[in-house]
Amino acid sequence: MFGWTGTILRVDLSSGKILKESLDPGLAKTYIGARGLGARIIVNEVDPTADPLGPANKLIFAAGPLTGTYAPSCGRYDVVTKGPLNGTIAGSNSGGSFGPELKYAGYDLLIIEGKAAKPSYIWIEDAKVEIRSAEHLWGKNVPDVTDAIRAETDDEAKVACIGPAGENLVLFACIMNEMHRAAGRTGVGAVMGSKNLKAVAVSGSGSVVAADPDAFKQAVMKARRKIQANPVGGKGLKAYGTDVLVNILNSVGSLPTRNSRDAYFPTADKVGGETLSANNLIRPKGCFSCIISCGRVSRVTDPKFEGLGEGPEYETAWAFGPACGIDNLDAVLKANFLCNELGLDTVTMGSTIACAMDMFENGILTLKDTGGLALNFGNADAIVELTKQTAYKEGLGAKLALGSYRFAKSFGHPEYSMTAKKQEMPAYDPRAVQGIGLQYATDNRGGDHVRGYTIAVEVLGNPVKMDQYATKGKAELVKTFQDLTAALDSSGACLFTTFGIGADELAEMLSAATGVPYSTAEFMKIGERIWNMERLWNLKSGLSAKDDTLPERLLKTPIVTGPSKGRVSELGTMLPEYYEIRGWDKNGVPMAAKLKQLSLAGA
Repeated sequence: MFGWTGTILRVDLSSGKILKESLDPGLAKTYIGARGLGARIIVNEVDPTADPLGPANKLIFAAGPLTGTYAPSCGRYDVVTKGPLNGTIAGSNSGGSFGPELKYAGYDLLIIEGKAAKPSYIWIEDAKVEIRSAEHLWGKNVPDVTDAIRAETDDEAKVACIGPAGENLVLFACIMNEMHRAAGRTGVGAVMGSKNLKAVAVSGSGSVVAADPDAFKQAVMKARRKIQANPVGGKGLKAYGTDVLVNILNSVGSLPTRNSRDAYFPTADKVGGETLSANNLIRPKGCFSCIISCGRVSRVTDPKFEGLGEGPEYETAWAFGPACGIDNLDAVLKANFLCNELGLDTVTMGSTIACAMDMFENGILTLKDTGGLALNFGNADAIVELTKQTAYKEGLGAKLALGSYRFAKSFGHPEYSMTAKKQEMPAYDPRAVQGIGLQYATDNRGGDHVRGYTIAVEVLGNPVKMDQYATKGKAELVKTFQDLTAALDSSGACLFTTFGIGADELAEMLSAATGVPYSTAEFMKIGERIWNMERLWNLKSGLSAKDDTLPERLLKTPIVTGPSKGRVSELGTMLPEYYEIRGWDKNGVPMAAKLKQLSLAGA
């Protein structure tokens, strides 16, 4: 096979058995790789009603056929499992160099089964695979574990590991690779912790071979030129990182503020990308084969919040910033660094603290509940302290570790949780940007933006501009973006390549790399197939159309101030049209004709 290595590595932690299996070429062609192939295996092998933190759940590290090639920004991989935060099929995407290294060791996918009797880690060195003791690593943070495993194996090994949050089964724990890159959402780190698996370390000496090297080179060079010519992909993200979006979203009245009490934050600039670049940035940083370099190597300037690390991304700056009514960038940076070290999803962590602050200000939480900590909006010390408490399940952190929905519900007020399908929504207020609200409500893993980034069109005008407040055309827009990102995630490419290229270029690079003639239409159809397959599995797990919704606050309470004052989400107008365009019935169930068209009949 070309592009693919052709080998699946399967490790059973319960028995210690290690198997190598041939990748079915037909399955690879039909689902591409990474998210698509990982999801197909979960659908085939994991009961949708299984306990996400039980041994019957499986954890899959999956690379795509473009992962590890010199295609632009193609170093991505997915961690696919049943997510404990909300029980959906989870595909958490990460960058860095771990995915390419897994390919260089000879594997498209690593399937992890069962549960180790004692803390363990997996060491992969080309054909050699071992399960080693991690008892001496249990309790250590991400940087210390990474350094220790490299010292025991190979200085250049790529390490994906969990921190204390994953060990303690925090429901939104991450898997961190190369210390600063995160498979961040849905709680994949808790699944890893439930298996007594501290880390996976990989060193490979192979390469990824293209079917048609000349055609691949031409396709890659064309894609690179288009990305570099795009003002966002070519210049903007490198200069200011994703945090540049703080001021952009605030300027259009779509920056969720104080747990979505509002959508405009007057001092947003203090935590924006321009301020970060001027005061805290050491240098931009990219992932494997990256030509965009949106990553930030940053430092804290206030000795009170001393720290050095990577970040923050836009969602992180928002979650610990405006969502909590905070404009102290040093405190935001410190909370971000702690999340990386302890292995926490920054979006859910910050949003859950914002939920707690909202409840405190409304008298639902008392000082007795918080251990004497005044959780008023704007308390910068609180975001740092509660991040630590949550990772170790200490004090109020023991309840925050459940995520905002379960946290708020435990006090009798789930309406304070700004979630979709019990996962915290990112940094775009759906009252001001209608398409993103439909995306949140229908996403297969809950509140999420990267699987249907309508902000590109509705706010940034890439490749065209649509009225952010309009509902017309948004159902089609959301479906198109969802199908595109499902296929893109499966290829191993970064979402940000779409600031310059689209399905045409991705299909062209895939065809030259694999030798499979993917047309643009077939590429998009594969994305649609993956989306519908994930939907079917979620329905079998107990989700239904009633879960395709948003918090009542966003549906009924208008934005108070700013450019989008008076707006609410008009989800009810868009959702029936979305079901119809998808080929689903009025209950959101894919119909037989659609399943036949996508070769999913009987799935």
